[in-house]
Parts: sequence; C-alpha cells; structure tokens
Amino acid sequence: MKITSLIVFAVSALLAGDLAAQSSNSNATPGSTDPGWPREKYSNGTRLLIYQPQVDDWKNFQDLTWRMAVSLTPKGGKEAVGVVEMKGNTDVDNVAKVVVITNPEVTGTYFPSMDQATKEKMEQSFKTFVPPTISISLHRLIASVPKQEAPAGVQLNNDPPRIFVGYRPSILLSVDGEPVLSEIPKTNLKFVVNTQWPLFFDGENSSYYVPVGQQWLTSNSLDGQWSPTKKLPRDMSRVPEDKQWSALKKVIPPPAKSGGVTPAVFYSDKPAEVILFDGQPVYAQIPGTQLTYATNTNSVVFVFTPTQQFYYLTAGRWFSAMDLQGPWTYATPDLPADFAKIPPNSPASAILASVPGTDEAKDAVLLAQVPTTMTVKPAEAQAKVKVEYSGGDPKFEPIKGTSMSYATNTQDKVIKVGDVYYLCLQGVWFMSPNPKGPWTTATSVPQEIYTIPPSSPVYNVTYVTQGTNPDGTVQASYTAGYLGAFVLGAATGAIIANGSGYWWPPYTYGGYYPYAATYGGAYYGTAHYNSATGAYGWSQTAYGPYGSATRGAAYNPYTGTAARGATVSTPYGSRSAAQAYNPYTGAYAQTRQGSSPTAQWGSSYVSKGNQSATMGHYSTTNGTVAGISGSQGGKAVGASTAWGNTAAGKTSSGNMYAGHDGNVF
Repeated sequence: MKITSLIVFAVSALLAGDLAAQSSNSNATPGSTDPGWPREKYSNGTRLLIYQPQVDDWKNFQDLTWRMAVSLTPKGGKEAVGVVEMKGNTDVDNVAKVVVITNPEVTGTYFPSMDQATKEKMEQSFKTFVPPTISISLHRLIASVPKQEAPAGVQLNNDPPRIFVGYRPSILLSVDGEPVLSEIPKTNLKFVVNTQWPLFFDGENSSYYVPVGQQWLTSNSLDGQWSPTKKLPRDMSRVPEDKQWSALKKVIPPPAKSGGVTPAVFYSDKPAEVILFDGQPVYAQIPGTQLTYATNTNSVVFVFTPTQQFYYLTAGRWFSAMDLQGPWTYATPDLPADFAKIPPNSPASAILASVPGTDEAKDAVLLAQVPTTMTVKPAEAQAKVKVEYSGGDPKFEPIKGTSMSYATNTQDKVIKVGDVYYLCLQGVWFMSPNPKGPWTTATSVPQEIYTIPPSSPVYNVTYVTQGTNPDGTVQASYTAGYLGAFVLGAATGAIIANGSGYWWPPYTYGGYYPYAATYGGAYYGTAHYNSATGAYGWSQTAYGPYGSATRGAAYNPYTGTAARGATVSTPYGSRSAAQAYNPYTGAYAQTRQGSSPTAQWGSSYVSKGNQSATMGHYSTTNGTVAGISGSQGGKAVGASTAWGNTAAGKTSSGNMYAGHDGNVF
C-alpha cells in the first residue's frame, strides 16, 4: 500500500540531495540531505555552481515552480552566469520533514551576455546535471514560499482555563468532569475513572489516595487539603494484582523514605493550567523591547513593563492579567507591539510563532494548511476496520445546528448522515448502513459533514477529504486541523491554536476515553508551534501524573503522539507508547510512528531527511532563508525582505539570487 504526502512548500533548498550528494565540493555534512549554498558539481570537465533558489509558486501544494542563479564553466571555456527557471511535482514526508521533487523540468534559461546559439548550448549543458528527483528540507520550503493571505480563522472558544500559580513543587490533580467511581475487583476500593491519575477511594474511611513519585497523598475531599501518608487501606496491597495497576507494586507499601518533598495539590474538574515557578518569579529583560520574561518556569510568562501586565501563553492562545492570581482574559488580538520585536537570538524568541503578524506565525499557518495525502486500496483498508461500542448498543447524540448525530460510546468518530453511517478512522473515511458495520471505504464524503461546527467534539473530521483515483484506489487527505491545530484569526494576522477551546465530558462506558482537550499541559495542551520538531509547543509535565517529560514532547500533529505515551518517565518505569490514546483519531498507538494516521495504512513515500530549523527560518553559516541574518552576517532573500518579493540579495559567502527578469544579483 502506497502513501504519498502531497505537499507544496517553498523550495529554498532545491537540487539539494541528489545533486549535492554528487558534488565534489559542497557544504554537506555527513548524513546531511540539505547542505548549504552555493553547491558545486562537475561533469565531463564542466563546472556548475548553483546558488540559493527562490520559489515563485506552490500551486495546490502539488506543483512547484522556482528559479535560481547558476554559474556554468565549460571545460576550457569561460564562466557564464545566468538564471534557470524550473518546475516539478512534490511529495512530502511530514514526519521526516523532507520534500522530494519529482519530474524536475527546466522551463527557461537566461544567459544575457551570450548569443542565441551559445545560450542553447548552455541550456543543454545544464540539463545534463538535473537529477530525476531532488530532496529538500520541508522547513526550507516553508520559509521561502511566498506567503498568501491566511485563510479565515475558525470560531474557537478562547475563554481562559482555570489558571493556578505555584511557587514550589506542585501537581495538577485533574478530573475530567464530576468524578466517576468504579470498583476494583476483589477489594473494597474504587478508582476514579475519568482522570489520568491512579486515584483511589476508600469507602471505609471516606478518603482519597494518590501516589506522587515515591510517596502517597491522602485527603477526605478532592478539593481539600492533601497530606502525605504511610498508611494505606488494607486492600491496596491487592490492587497491583490487576494488570492496569501492576506498576504500583514499587510503591505498595509506601517506601520508608520517599526521597522527595511533598507537593502542593491543585484540583480541578474543568480545563486548567498551572504556572509553576521555582521559587518567586525571576524575570529577564528582552533587549530592544519593554518586555521581561520569567526564567524560572517552563511556562511562557511575560510582563509588559509600561503597564506591569502579565501575559501567559498556553495552547497557542495569549491571556493577560494585572495579577498572576487573575482574573485572566483572552489577549491574542491585543498583544503589545513589542512582542513582534523580540530578537531572533533571544531565548524568548520561541514564542514568535504565536505572535500575530510575524514571519514565524505565517510559517506555522502555512504548514497547517499543507495536506497529507494517502492513497489506499479500498479492500485492504476496510478489512482492517472494526468499531467497538462500550455498554452494548451504539449511543448517538445530535450535532447541534445540523441534522446529523455522532456516536458517544466509542473512541472512534462515527457520524450518522440520513440513513448512512460514516466513520473517519486514521484519516480515512468509511461508510455503512449499520453503525456496527461491516464498513466499506467511502468513495466520497457528503458535503453536510463539512458543516459540523467547532463546538462539536467531532469537528476535527471536517479537515479530512476523500475521493477516488482512476485506478480504483482512494485518495484521502487531511490537514493539521484533523489533529487539533486550528487557524485562529486576529486583526494583525493569523496564528495556530491547539484545540478548539471547548470542553466535553468524557464517556466512561467500560473505560475512560476523553475527548480532545485544549488545556492541561501534560497531555493535549500545547504552548506554541515549533517548526524544528513539527510540534505545536512543548509539554509542561511538572504537574503531570507520570513524572517528567522532555521539552518538545508535546502533541505533534504529524506523528499524532501526546506526551503521555511518548517520552514520559515515571516513578515506576517507562510508560510505553502503546498506551498512548489519541482523542483526535481514535487510535491506540503501538509505537510513536504507529499513532500517526498514515502509519495505520502503510509507510510514508519519502523516507529520508534529518533537517531542523528555527521557527521555519533555516540558518547556516552561509546565510539564511527568509530574511533572517545568518551567523556569519549575510542576508538572504525570502518571500518578504528588504529587497521585495522578486528581487535578490547576497550572503556573506557570496551567494547570488535570481530575479524574475533573468538578472543575477
């Protein structure tokens, strides 16, 4: 089964892989698929020097056109400088962040100083250097694609979550709605179903118990005072006999020495976040601005000094308050202009992708629009489909504002349209006259499905489209909205927000399957888009139930993985990705890659590439893409620079850029 991610991003690294790999003197490092510029190659004594290409158009994220300055020196001849225009088709691997250009074709050459016969010879000479495919960094493409007007933003819910502030080790004890208790077999204990925590209730003494690190905390009320305890209910020793609680063997009974401080406990049964400082807040000034940012927290906290107002970024949204204790209000449309002035070399510059109007924000919005397209064989795909409903028969609830309804007692997205049921599973649509199947691969999707409002828990399926190919295969495409990354409009420009901002009580029929949550940090809440990792933010797991997680372990739209199943380390050992539940696609992952929608149906078409970038603007010692200064002082041409959209610039190493008129700069 073949999966092709058809995407079209800016080509700022063209003729990268194959051409550069054969270069006798390139800037490539071992294992690199996208070295710096210029690039040099020899063939039959002819020397070709290629300078940084510029993208003209990426139509429908499929057809790419670009131009570049070149220098050709025939064997025994004189150097000729000119401009070459090319076009090609693109296949993109969103996981590896690599684009492969197929069918590259020379559409025009310009050597102004030569007669027509010599120009034709030069064109033929250049064509001998063109490889059948070209590999480039996705981030280079994104950075150099001419930015069009952003799409209309989605009507998200931007009400602030409950925001706690702590100054010492703390946890967020989050329960998804009113606590739902379930009995533990062979004991008198119950556990709270609708939480990520191993949270227990003992009816004999009306107390709750939760393990935190190597110690246990207890309280008579979830929102009451929690205190450490060495005495557990008698039946707690039998709890690890149940496979789902087997990891607790190491802390039952509680160790004699806990080895850690007792954390503060913040309890919430609604969406919440914690700003956790290491002691009292410490702030650092950002040069060239009137902003300071907190340095002793993993949260994103700024102070605008003229007003002494606090700004906090979570899930791609800004909130402001005159006091850290609140009240907080939505502030993305009203950020002070100084946020856009944060220097790229500042430690605080990572947030620029969440500042409306910045190049970094435009890059993030463009990336969110790039579709991943999968080609699947209908019979093979439908053979893998099985929908299970908890508690017996399927239960449906109306989708407000429509005539449709959705299934509530399954982890999958099943939608009833008229007398037909549609299932969106791992980015592919299926249909059946019965909600239990059997399912067949859909050849098309009713337009009514695309009217589902953002307030619905199944809204994300509106970002998945499907049609048939002439050979009988089905082509399914999805964009980042399917995985919870939505375009949020503001007067000064669009940004990417994680989650719709709406909250729905989970269903707990035979298990706990939460709907996708916007806030909560440790699992599905994210702070901002990070183009280097493809992730929208980083995990804030200082208050999560499974210990610590690495920065950058946030929910990743292109791998479909939340921090709970990917990179967390726990007091009881590692928690495998096989236990990572993805509320957007309705899948349990066996591996990090296995949680990706494309992984359900096969392998990515493109398999190479290991490039990174900073906020979509790729820098090397030879200069940078999209107008940011390189480490050696050069300036590069991008979609919007000091030279305009179609002119050119030069890096400190002498890179040349091609204009539309055939001139070389």
